[in-house]
Amino acid sequence: MPSKEQLQRLIRQARGREPADLVLKGCTIINVFTRELVKADIAICDTKIAGLGRYAGRKEMDCSGYLASPGFIEGHIHIESSLLSPKQFVYAVHGFGTTTVVCDPHEIANVAGSEGVMFVLDETEGLPVSVFVMVPSCVPATHLETSGARLDENDILSLYHHPRVIGLAEMMNYPGVLEGDEEIMKKIVTARKNGLPIDGHSPQVLGKELQAYISAGIGSDHECTVMEEAVERLRAGMYVFIREGSAARNLEELLPLVTEKTVQRCLLVSDDCHPHDLLKEGHLDRILRKAISLGLDPLMALQMVTINAAQYFRFYNRGAIAPGFRADIVLFEDLQDIRPCNVFSAGRLTFNGGIIEKKKRKGSVRGYRKIFSSVTIQPGKINFEIQAKKKKLRVIKVIKDQILTDVVEMEPTVENGQAVADPVRDLAKIAVVERHHGSGNIGKGFVTGIGLKQGALAGSIAHDSHNIIVVGISDEDMNLAVQAVAETGGGLAVVADKRVLSLLELGIAGLMSISSLTEVNNKLEELLQCAHSLGVQEENPFMLMSFLALPVIPHLKITDMGLVDVEAFKTVELWV
Repeated sequence: MPSKEQLQRLIRQARGREPADLVLKGCTIINVFTRELVKADIAICDTKIAGLGRYAGRKEMDCSGYLASPGFIEGHIHIESSLLSPKQFVYAVHGFGTTTVVCDPHEIANVAGSEGVMFVLDETEGLPVSVFVMVPSCVPATHLETSGARLDENDILSLYHHPRVIGLAEMMNYPGVLEGDEEIMKKIVTARKNGLPIDGHSPQVLGKELQAYISAGIGSDHECTVMEEAVERLRAGMYVFIREGSAARNLEELLPLVTEKTVQRCLLVSDDCHPHDLLKEGHLDRILRKAISLGLDPLMALQMVTINAAQYFRFYNRGAIAPGFRADIVLFEDLQDIRPCNVFSAGRLTFNGGIIEKKKRKGSVRGYRKIFSSVTIQPGKINFEIQAKKKKLRVIKVIKDQILTDVVEMEPTVENGQAVADPVRDLAKIAVVERHHGSGNIGKGFVTGIGLKQGALAGSIAHDSHNIIVVGISDEDMNLAVQAVAETGGGLAVVADKRVLSLLELGIAGLMSISSLTEVNNKLEELLQCAHSLGVQEENPFMLMSFLALPVIPHLKITDMGLVDVEAFKTVELWV
C-alpha cells in the first residue's frame, strides 16, 4: 500500500501539477476495459500509472508507432516444467512480455514440501517478473504413489502468511472432493475462510458431479479438452483457463468458446512450458499469436492474459493501463503479430531490445537441504523382471499430443518365463522407482506408442510425486539409466548398449537445472537426438513419460505402487 506522501505525489503528477517521473509519449494504448485503441501519453509516478492524456515528464520516451499493452499475466504454470530454476525462468519469459506469473509449485512441493514452496518464493524475490504462488492442494497428489513430503492444513495456513501466496492451487483430487474427504475439506475451508481463490482440475467431470465439485468453492479449470466440458463449466460460473502448453495443446479445439458474451470468463495459460518452446517460440506471446492467427480478435486475446487474469486472482492494481495501476507495460508494433520490443515492470524499463535487467542476489539459496539432496534409492533392490503369468497384459497406450492415455490388452512376449519388451510390436517396459525414502518400491508394466527400439530412457520428473520413471527394451539398460539419474542427484538420461549416451543434470529437487535457458535447451536437444536415434517417435519422450506417472489424468497410469486405473482411482493388476 502507498504511504500518504506517495499518494499525494501520485495525485500531483496525475493532475499535471508537477512533471511525471517518466512519460511514454504518443503511445497507442490498448484499453482492455473497453477493447479499444486510444492514442495518449502514459504518465508514470514511481511504480504506478499516474494518468493518460498529454503529460510532461522528468524523463520522456518517444513511443509513437508503438502499441502499449498491460504486462502479460500467466494464470497457471508449473515453473518446474521449464527445467529452469525459478530465477532463470523469470529471465527467460520477461522479454516475451510476461510481467506477472501465478505458479503452482506442486512438483517441487511433492519432493520437498513447504521447503520447496519457500525456495520458489525466495528465488523470485525482487525480480522484474512478479511471481505469485498458489499453494499446492494435493501433496501427496493421491494415496496411489509415494511422495517426498506432505502439506497438511497447518502447513498451508502457514504459507498463506506470505504476501505472494494468493490461493489454493488446482484441486486435482476431484474424487476426494466429491466424496467429502476430511483432509481435502479442511484445505478448502481454510482457503475460503481466508477469502482466497481455489483453482480446479476436473478432466471429463460433467453433470451432477461437476455441480458438486464447483459447489465446494472451486473457481477455475484448465483441464478442458473439448467444448462440452468448457461450456458446462462456464455456465456453472467457472473461469475456463484455455491451455496451450508444451504437453497439452487445447487452444484450437476450445477457441470457439470465446465470444463477446464469454470472453471475460476466459484466460489463456500455458500450464507447462518446455525449454525448446520458450527459446524458439516464446511464452504467452506465442499463445497470443496463435490465437490471433486462428481468428480471435487481438483485443479479446489480450484481455485473456491481462485484466481477466487480474480479476480472477484479485490483483486489483494489475492487468490494465489505467490510473493507479501498477506500471507493467509491454510495447510492440503489430497487433496481428505480437512481439514485445520493450517491457516495463513497476515503471522501470526492464527489457529493452533483447537486454533484460538482472540483479545480483544477496546470499545463497543452497541452504535448502531437501532441494539439493533429493534422490535416495537402494541399487540392490532394483529389479525389472516381470514373471509371466497369464495370456494378456494390461498395457498403457500413448495418445499423440495428449497427456490422456488409453488402455489396451496385448499378449506378452515371453522369454525364459519372463514377460519382456518387444520392439517389433512397439511394446516397451515401463517402471517407476521410488526415490524419496529408499523404500525399494517399484511399479512395473508395459507401454505402447513410444517407438523405442533399443536401450532405455529415465528421468526424475514423473508427475506428481517425481519418482524415477524409466522406459526400456533391455532390463540392464533400464538399470543403468536409473543409476545415472540417481548418481547426479536427479536428471534425464539416455542409455544404450550398457552405456550412458546423454545426461541432463537437474540438481534442484531432481526437477530443475541451475543453468540458463540456452544451456539447458542445448543439452536437452542432445538428449532428444540420442532418444530419437533409438527409434523414439515422440518429439519429447521425457515430457510424455513424466505424465505416464500422473494418476489423476485418465485412463491408465503407473506409479511406484503399480498400474493405476484413474477412473476407478485404484491400482490394478498388470495381468488381465
